[in-house]
Amino acid sequence: MLLKLGAAILAVVAGVGAIAIAIELLRSEPGPVGGSQGTSVASVPTTQPEIAGGRIPTPTSPGFPSPPPGALVLAREAGTSALGLAIVPGAAQSLVRVSVLGGDGSPAAGLDVALTAGKSTTKLPACAAGCYQAEVATSTLAGRVTVALGASKYGFALPAPLRLPDGTATVARAGVVWRGLKTLVWHERLAASPTEALNTVYKAVAPDQLAYTISNRSSAIIIGLRRWDQPTPTAQWTRSIQDPPVHQPVPFWAGVSDARVLGSGVVGGRPVWEITFFDPLTPAWFDAKIDKQNGHTLRLGMTAVAHFMRHVYGPFNAPFRLHPPAA
Repeated sequence: MLLKLGAAILAVVAGVGAIAIAIELLRSEPGPVGGSQGTSVASVPTTQPEIAGGRIPTPTSPGFPSPPPGALVLAREAGTSALGLAIVPGAAQSLVRVSVLGGDGSPAAGLDVALTAGKSTTKLPACAAGCYQAEVATSTLAGRVTVALGASKYGFALPAPLRLPDGTATVARAGVVWRGLKTLVWHERLAASPTEALNTVYKAVAPDQLAYTISNRSSAIIIGLRRWDQPTPTAQWTRSIQDPPVHQPVPFWAGVSDARVLGSGVVGGRPVWEITFFDPLTPAWFDAKIDKQNGHTLRLGMTAVAHFMRHVYGPFNAPFRLHPPAA
């Protein structure tokens, strides 16, 4: 089982309104508990109807409006909804699929969806619950496109060309490097809507230690099977048992499909690969900036139901230990 929103469950305790929706994705600790190798996911039976272009199976959520295999995948926050855009490039026509999930986790049906590319606007009829798609002239799919959900419009920047290198091996290497870390620090912004967000700092020490502090809210320290919680910055720490134990550091994705290398960039003076992919096991969309030389994931974004996450990672393998809170 996965836990993707460790900070969110503490936010629920603290009374942070819409973040409570995110508890649908919670399990018991930040990051995946299991040991995915970040590989492509094989097809499995599903109750989802046949969709032109196919769909990536989502074993834990059969009705999820996932992208088609072989697509460039992008995603973003759209109010309280998760909005995915997938393009399977073709010579003259390209398949364009828009996926929409409401903040309550249900596929958003009955929407008026359109794609504007250049001077051309194409209506996207429903292909399943939360799924809208059509064939669009490939020549128009350049630069910035806009997805309209009714009166609301959301922009996406498309890479050129649309046919991009496969990024699966790069993401798999990043997962191996991640699991080999001795320590890791990261900063998280986690939102469930444009107006409600939490900022959290995490510190992990392999193999089973984790500390996190939500800005102006709660903190926790986990060391093996022991944990200490502080509900507010001035409250007393309370001790309890951590069961099951955490496994850290581990990547936040569980599976990888439709991984594409959008291009190169620079983060903190380090050359990086910019990669997007879909995780069918969570399920969620990811975008990552991965160091070309050492495989460290320097930036990570995740778009899922009521879960709009941005991570900044580092330092890596810094010489620190976690200790119980002072008495």
